[in-house]
Amino acid sequence: MSANGLNRHARTGRLARKLAVAGTGAAVLALPLIGATTASAAPAAATTTTTAATTTYPNNLDGWIRESLAIMAQHGIPGTYDGIHRNIMRESSGNPYAINNWDINAVNGTPSKGLLQVIDPTFQAYHVPGTSWDPYDPVANITAACNYAADRYGSMDNVFSAY
Repeated sequence: MSANGLNRHARTGRLARKLAVAGTGAAVLALPLIGATTASAAPAAATTTTTAATTTYPNNLDGWIRESLAIMAQHGIPGTYDGIHRNIMRESSGNPYAINNWDINAVNGTPSKGLLQVIDPTFQAYHVPGTSWDPYDPVANITAACNYAADRYGSMDNVFSAY
């Protein structure tokens, strides 16, 4: 104990409480001056940085559909997971490198490509910003095809056969 009958921590606590009553700012500034070792003061001019959360999708059919749906939502393109999945399974069985070399499009020189079997002119016309320009890119293919289906049929959910 010190000479006045109070130990150092009691005096420090009492002083900090008095300063807190006077104003939080004064207490924060005074804490380092009174030798507080257990309290931490926030910087007077705290800066905050905001980091955008980045969603990571698996590199598989489920991830491609989910990433596509997120991009579609940003661009107001309708469609559901089930509608997209159903059409992918019918068109390509989930193979992003599928190509149709035997239908009328192929005979005319523009074979259907990718998960949702899109021909190059349709892919280019309905490409969605923020996706690759590669028609074999799964997310770009799904998103462009859904954009086309939305324009033509209202949604990919309304497509039940070759489109």
